[in-house]
Order: sequence, then C-alpha cells, then structure tokens
Amino acid sequence: MILDNDAIVGLLEQYENESKAFTVEAFKFTWYMRGGLSYETAYELSQFERDTIHKLIEENFETTKKTGLPFF
Repeated sequence: MILDNDAIVGLLEQYENESKAFTVEAFKFTWYMRGGLSYETAYELSQFERDTIHKLIEENFETTKKTGLPFF
C-alpha cells in the first residue's frame, strides 16, 4: 500500500485517537471493577472480553437504576 503524506498523517491521527479511547476504556474498566481488574490486565483484554465487560457494566447499571440500589 502506498500512501501520500496526508493519508499517513490521517492514519497516524486515527491510531492516536483509537489508542486514547482504549486507554480511557481501560481506566473505566478498572474503576468499575473496583480493583478486581488491574490496569495492566485491562490492557491485555481481547476485543470480545472488553465488549463482554462493557455489556456487564451496562446491565449492572440498569439493574441498580431499576432497584434504586447505589451504583457508585
């Protein structure tokens, strides 16, 4: 694949944005898991594992909203 300078810069910016988003997601997972998942381990998760944890967090959040129990 041959890319011009603008395409390379665009690709690098995309990678940087994805990396930052992944870092934010890893920190959120460690916070929601209350120490049950280290930051280093969160970084090692596969996409499927991250999607599964995200779904679990959403389900637990919805459950706490319905029951009125504290979430945070």
